[in-house]
Amino acid sequence: MKTYKLLTPGPLTTTDSVKQEMLFDHCTWDEDYKQITQRIRRELLQLAHVDETAYTTVLMQGSGTFGVESVISSVIPDDGCLLLLSNGAYGERIAAMCRYHHINCVHIVQDYDKMPDRMKAEEALKQHPEITHIAMIHSETTTGILNDIQSIGELAKTYHKVFIVDAMSSFAGVDIPMHDWHIDFLVSSANKCIQGVPGFSFIIARRELLIASRGCARSLSLDLYDQWAGMEKDGKWRYTSPTHVVLAFAKAMEELQKEGGIPARSKRYAHNRDVLIEEFGKLGFLPYVEKAVQGPIITTFLYPDTDFDFAQMYRFIKERGYAIYPGKLTDKDTFRIGTIGEIYEEDILRLAQIMKEYMERGN
Repeated sequence: MKTYKLLTPGPLTTTDSVKQEMLFDHCTWDEDYKQITQRIRRELLQLAHVDETAYTTVLMQGSGTFGVESVISSVIPDDGCLLLLSNGAYGERIAAMCRYHHINCVHIVQDYDKMPDRMKAEEALKQHPEITHIAMIHSETTTGILNDIQSIGELAKTYHKVFIVDAMSSFAGVDIPMHDWHIDFLVSSANKCIQGVPGFSFIIARRELLIASRGCARSLSLDLYDQWAGMEKDGKWRYTSPTHVVLAFAKAMEELQKEGGIPARSKRYAHNRDVLIEEFGKLGFLPYVEKAVQGPIITTFLYPDTDFDFAQMYRFIKERGYAIYPGKLTDKDTFRIGTIGEIYEEDILRLAQIMKEYMERGN
């Protein structure tokens, strides 16, 4: 079977040692396995620069969207109201969750190539005193833009609102001091910057707010409080957990620390991005967003001014060892390239060479 590396925002390319961990079959009731769950929960708090007295961690079966929906549907009460700041498809997905669960939502939509406007957010808070929660995406992988969650966190603190951050594609690839940035609920996933495999998401929550949400959930399987209560007691997941994925994640956490933690990983990802933009710039490809707001996770490139067939280009690149992402925009033709996972400068240079060969063959 022909293999290739993933230049995507997750699932992403993992190490052989992480994959190897999944060859062991574990019982969900086993004490050793429950201790692995508890260790993961504690170490995630450390990555967020918070401690167990004020914060706690919940692991949730399913993809990152399951984790986001568990928070949205579990912590906003019936008489609550969400201020949603979006500038891409993943923010709009939260709006859809609000519609499904009949949650009152004030939705401020920003252009995809711009960050949510703090002034507009503050205006909405003044005009809508019924707002109780604020939510936004950190790394919006629709475009690759890295949103300013710190300033919105300050706004949430000033107006005494609960702040929910979807840090799916950024947590552990970008440093996020939760307490300092006034984040109450942060959601990410096993198959992103910690470089595990798909199968569960995790929520880092302010303990008192999570406890206060008891009885608010609109879903059985996504009930955040109930999921936490079982884990807090003895590390047991409520329903069947993805055991192989958990073992792989524990190994990935070890490897993150061996690499030098978030600072080292963030530096590698940012370097990958910088090399990518520079090398693709030589080939005539321009990023969709400005450099000042471009995150290190994924970069969206505009199609060149020539006839360009993405499907054909994709096949050409994949046959030579890499898989990239199609665009996710509606107003412009784009494609995306991720720079996270077990990817290094030599991979980016090789990709640029492959793209050069493709362009020179005249499509």
